[in-house]
Amino acid sequence: MEPRRSKREPKPVLKQEEIERAEELINDGLKRKRKGKMKMEEGSTSAQGNKRQRTCSTGGKKKKEEIVEMIAEETEFCKLMGEPVPEEEARTRWPDRYDEELIAKKLAEKKIDEEVLMVESHYLSAEVDEITYNLYENALVKSDKEETPYICRIVEFFRTKEGHVYFTAQWFYRPSDTVMGAGPKQSDLIRQKCVFFSDVKNDNPLECLVGKANIAIIPQNVELATKEEIIASSDYYTDMFYKLPYCGFISIPPGYTAEATSDGRDASSGLSSDIDSATGGGKMGSNSSITLGQSSKTELSLLDLYAGCGAMSTGLCLGAKVGDVNLVTRWALDLNESACQSLSLNHPETKVTNDCGENFLSLLREWEKLCQQYSLVGGASSDYVEDDSEHRKDSEVLSPDELEVDEIIGISFGDPTELAKAKKSKGKGSKKGVTIPKGTELYFKVHWKGFDSSEDTWEPRRNLSNCEQKIRKFVTTGYQSNFLPLPGDVDVICGGPPCQGISGFNQHRNVENPLADEKNYQMVVYLDIIEFLKPSYILMENVVDLLQFSQGFLARYALSRLVSMGYQARLGIMAAGSFGLPQFRQRVFLWGAQVGKKLPPYPLPTHECVVRYGVPTEFERCLVAYDESVTLDHLKKPLFLVDALRDLPGVENGENRDTMDYVLVPENDFQRYIRMSRTGEGLNASLYDHIPLELNPYDYQRVCRVPREKGAFFFHLGGVIKGADDKWHWDPNRPREYLAPGKPLVPDYALTFNGGKSDKPFARLWWDETVSTVVTRAEPHNQAMIHPIQDRVLSVRENARLQGFFDYYQLCGEVREKYTQVGNAVAIPVAKALGYALSLAVRSLCDDGPLIELPDNFTFIIQPIRQLKSIDEGVPKVV
Repeated sequence: MEPRRSKREPKPVLKQEEIERAEELINDGLKRKRKGKMKMEEGSTSAQGNKRQRTCSTGGKKKKEEIVEMIAEETEFCKLMGEPVPEEEARTRWPDRYDEELIAKKLAEKKIDEEVLMVESHYLSAEVDEITYNLYENALVKSDKEETPYICRIVEFFRTKEGHVYFTAQWFYRPSDTVMGAGPKQSDLIRQKCVFFSDVKNDNPLECLVGKANIAIIPQNVELATKEEIIASSDYYTDMFYKLPYCGFISIPPGYTAEATSDGRDASSGLSSDIDSATGGGKMGSNSSITLGQSSKTELSLLDLYAGCGAMSTGLCLGAKVGDVNLVTRWALDLNESACQSLSLNHPETKVTNDCGENFLSLLREWEKLCQQYSLVGGASSDYVEDDSEHRKDSEVLSPDELEVDEIIGISFGDPTELAKAKKSKGKGSKKGVTIPKGTELYFKVHWKGFDSSEDTWEPRRNLSNCEQKIRKFVTTGYQSNFLPLPGDVDVICGGPPCQGISGFNQHRNVENPLADEKNYQMVVYLDIIEFLKPSYILMENVVDLLQFSQGFLARYALSRLVSMGYQARLGIMAAGSFGLPQFRQRVFLWGAQVGKKLPPYPLPTHECVVRYGVPTEFERCLVAYDESVTLDHLKKPLFLVDALRDLPGVENGENRDTMDYVLVPENDFQRYIRMSRTGEGLNASLYDHIPLELNPYDYQRVCRVPREKGAFFFHLGGVIKGADDKWHWDPNRPREYLAPGKPLVPDYALTFNGGKSDKPFARLWWDETVSTVVTRAEPHNQAMIHPIQDRVLSVRENARLQGFFDYYQLCGEVREKYTQVGNAVAIPVAKALGYALSLAVRSLCDDGPLIELPDNFTFIIQPIRQLKSIDEGVPKVV
């Protein structure tokens, strides 16, 4: 079945203490038997002054009539002011308070105390400790820590039928109160005065008010200079809403009004500002939404970081196309050479850089300096003066040991030959990987006059002091062709920083200092590149362990960095099986959008799927799924291995053909779609990479002896039994069988994997099953990888189909490297759905809500929807 999001309300981070305190006061406070007499004491004053604190002295128990007297005494310093709001107006402003059916429902569900539901009258102002509070003013609220009171907007004053007085608070969250501040604090990245306005509300005794708060609400259309002036003159400021579902940070729209939130509507639906009078309405910034129909751009440019073989950008561009947005992957970066070759082969329009993230960022910075030096971009005046010494050099006779530069043909930060040496020095099977040399200076690739390209070399710029004209020509040509992106050139950045440092399979994870791990540090580099290039939109992908490892340190860091840079952001968890694949695989996706842009939503599932595992409890509200109350009859049935793989030709364990012909015709829409040609017209003629990993002789013998039946695994090889401890043990009544001296039929690791309780080693998959995820290694030692009816592991192409790769997508490198590329990839149908959501944001066709439904039959649509006469045209047909 499709995973669903629980209807259980989340506990607002750190605000729960306040909520529990408020509930205690509501349920027990004014009705409980108080001890002693309330007395007034002078206390410290807030920034607004006139704040008094109350303390209680203890004494004997009070009788019920004395409690009533106590309440009457409180009203002298804690009272509602003026005449009640006329009932008709009150019913319009606060309809829920007067909805008898809703009240009865809440009482039945015991969601709220009965007293606060029984409202007698509403008011527009109140007085507490000689401070007058008006409706929609911002206030400080008593907390368990007097030095850090909570902050709210007052959206309701009312008296209950029992005569007690309350206010309704709509809360502001300090950064430390949000998801950024839980666990290892990342909230320190946010400015100290910053708070976030939420739509979380609850009722509190009037006596909890302890002072006024001077909060500037700054909409997105206020220019930076004006914004800084406003912040300087305020105690706090807010320029974003905080949404608990999907950990959303959404910019406040122009014209936001306080009153818009008082009737129970979503806080972000109101339009007004507390600072309109201070800013004269503000000036529109330059970041107005891009709408293709209004923009001069004919396409949007995409940079794919840590791109692998290009699955994520491929899917995003496919989905954006369906949404009528021409998204083009102009640049890509990855450290794996084979993955870069695969990406270049399938996307020749993309400039692919094979390097580490640190060197790439340094290269971008140096490229900007070069463009400024040669007056190609603004930001710095050119100090370059053309010198004819270089021309004079051309006419001079070179000495025998001198070579002449013919042209500059490449650029890098750091010496690429050193990177190549480092990769070659990596021993096969090394678990530590390769230490990447970090560049220290700029290098140019030189083609030497009189030599062929095999003699091209990389030279540091300091060795090319007499080649300024050739460097200038190279930079000018590169600038004109968008060889490398400059700040403002990139519309979208996507990518998934390496996950090995946080993966649960890594037994050496650095929990205490996650960023000390070089792979984890790529998260910092990824965000540094975003900060430098300033794209309009970002999409980051990673494993769900991102939310669990070290209390979600890296996820909180990523959110904090984006918000500190002024980006809107939200976080969602999506399952590949929910979008038409026979694997479950959950991944975290983090959207970001510049202020003034629509923050893209998450697409809801199109298919039912087989659920394999849950999500971290704290992030349950980030699961992209339908609510439990929604019927799911419209979802398509889940896909199984038979649906995705049965039309592929049979191959043997030792198969070595990179290309082969199809034997069977496609049986269903999925197979027709996945076999579609690159042009989208007809089916692909040839099948690529249908090669299984060739097993060693001993593993191959084991695989051949695993029965071709559902549920078969190493137990069926014989000689083991399950004990009372639910673990596998050697059968004491059977001698252990050996394939060769020292090579047991059932290896020791099969009985020790996962604490001796696993049935995954040498497990055979079956047609009516799915896989939990597509992994990067094909050995059957600790995972179900054996083909249902053939004695081999799943091939590269079969794994690629489980990830949604089209059959025309060719991969480069050795067989093991191909498995790695596929296993590291983002499931293409998921990326496609996200690309469609991006297109709606780009064209301003969605609101600020976190979810959208995809069009009918979206899975198989390949053309812009506006071009289809009927939605069925999206399904490729066999002619």
